Amino acid sequence: MTWVTRAALVLGLGFLYAPILVLIAYSFNASTLVTVWGGFSTKWYGALLADAPLMAAAWVSLRVALLASLIATILGTLAALALERHGRFRGRALFTGLIFGPMVMPEVMIGLSLLLMFIGIGIDRGLATIVIAHATFCTGFVAVVVAARLRGLDRGLEEAAADLGAGPLRVFLTITLPLLAPAVLAGALLAFTLSLDDLVIASFVSGPGSTTLPMRLYGQVRLGVNPEINAASTLLIVLVSAFVLLASWLTVRRSRA
Repeated sequence: MTWVTRAALVLGLGFLYAPILVLIAYSFNASTLVTVWGGFSTKWYGALLADAPLMAAAWVSLRVALLASLIATILGTLAALALERHGRFRGRALFTGLIFGPMVMPEVMIGLSLLLMFIGIGIDRGLATIVIAHATFCTGFVAVVVAARLRGLDRGLEEAAADLGAGPLRVFLTITLPLLAPAVLAGALLAFTLSLDDLVIASFVSGPGSTTLPMRLYGQVRLGVNPEINAASTLLIVLVSAFVLLASWLTVRRSRA
């Protein structure tokens, strides 16, 4: 690696992560002025826990992320099995496009489309509509992770179990699913992270009483940044980073094994 590539790497990483590090540092600022350092303090984390609207939004985000990741994991795993284990079938190209389309579509387009659909079929916007929207968005990501594991799976183990008299369901539950478990868990963690972090789609499909944490933070930032928002953002960054790193570790660990 030459000094040019090293410099480019340092500048690129600095451009990406320096603002995040500054935000984390100022979440421990004792001063009420976010741009003036007044000493180290954790009082804003205590104030955050006492902020009822913000904590309610965090609880909504956690519920949405858990439900959406559960649905996306089930649908994404089944979609990966259909694509990787059933060969070519009629409508495969359309099915593939429907699964992976939300991954490349702009979030504004997804949110607007889902909003129009909910209005058209008469579903009131709320927690359920956010869960449906996030599950739709996250299913493709789960399918990608699980499909990658399926392509590297040894089919001989499943064939051996079938030769010994195990039915298709038993083969799946005792052989295929345990081998897929790390990839399924990694996909679930990735879906949870994407749902927890989403702002755009949730802004379109949310209703009264279903404000998520990113929506609440965005609304407060528009009125002015305070250290309490820095503390909430820091906790969100730590939580999202932990889930992303865990999902990556599980994927790499299973691939090496």
